[in-house]
Amino acid sequence: MLTQLPTINALKKPTSFAWVEQAMPAAGYAYANLDIILLDHSHCERKTAGVALNLMFRYPSNSKMVRELTAIAREELEHFELVNQWLELRNIPLAPLPPPPYGAGLKANVRPKEPERFLDSLLVTGLIEARSHERLGLLAAHCPEPELAKFYHGLMASEARHYGIYWVLAATYFHREIVMQRLDELAIVESELLATLHPEPRIHS
Repeated sequence: MLTQLPTINALKKPTSFAWVEQAMPAAGYAYANLDIILLDHSHCERKTAGVALNLMFRYPSNSKMVRELTAIAREELEHFELVNQWLELRNIPLAPLPPPPYGAGLKANVRPKEPERFLDSLLVTGLIEARSHERLGLLAAHCPEPELAKFYHGLMASEARHYGIYWVLAATYFHREIVMQRLDELAIVESELLATLHPEPRIHS
């Protein structure tokens, strides 16, 4: 059974244990999948920093959002550097990695017209942060390498905080009832995208 960890209640379904088994094979196996997870984690941190920057460039007049996302982008880049340090320690080169369908699947549900696009962008990004919080917690709980597990545990709180910031921003610019209804709809999509395990290990597979 999965170790019981605090999760963000916006998520409709918890991660299956099959993902944990894929990310960290049983003792006696090579930990190649864990190395791939680390490489994918590096890509995730870079992409989330980019998402924050893109939102600032698209909506520069929203001063509260710009202020909050400036801090998030800075922190994500710091995490990017920390993960890259782990890659160097394990002699894993930075390299392209085909993404799972998760991100593109969520992006496909962002409505194209404003202001719906703004709302959906905030909520989709928040849901990704919420899932990252859960997944990093699982890695921290099950990783067979104590120092790496400690590293993952240290990143959990920031992922939860980032989700909270995106949610608060959505509630700042839109009525709460609209935010909650759309969050519920997107959260269902998010869980459905993870219902089938991707054949290759990824943070969001």
